[in-house]
Amino acid sequence: MPHPIMFDDDDPYLLRLRRVALAFPQATEKVGHGRPQFRAGDGGKVFAVYGAGTKGPASRRVMYDHGLVLMPEEDDRHALAEDPRTFVPAYYGPFGWIGLDLAAGGAGPDDVDWQEIAELLDSSYRQVADATRVALLDADGGPAARGI
Repeated sequence: MPHPIMFDDDDPYLLRLRRVALAFPQATEKVGHGRPQFRAGDGGKVFAVYGAGTKGPASRRVMYDHGLVLMPEEDDRHALAEDPRTFVPAYYGPFGWIGLDLAAGGAGPDDVDWQEIAELLDSSYRQVADATRVALLDADGGPAARGI
């Protein structure tokens, strides 16, 4: 039985996120477990997921429909863990992934620092992409360098 779709294609956060995430070399989007997953190449490893929740007893679970799950560099992970916008995403958290609530504090899509998001995605992409894709990213500077 397939997972139900847990996002809206017209979600303004997702529309902006797609523009940034799909600007990475050969990045693709595929729905997995009902959520958009951004991959480093067709069939490549996931470098970001849109939408997530926390794990635990049902009374303590929180869903983040506008959450972005990514793999930060080790140096950034500790600082991000202190950020009130972040959470430990179910299933991904034990492997070092961090969730970032793009709508934290009532922030709208225009309030999000998309340059910061591009930099976090860059870090996550570099950790899962193969050497060829990283070389392509280094050659053009990627979305963060282009101010996307």
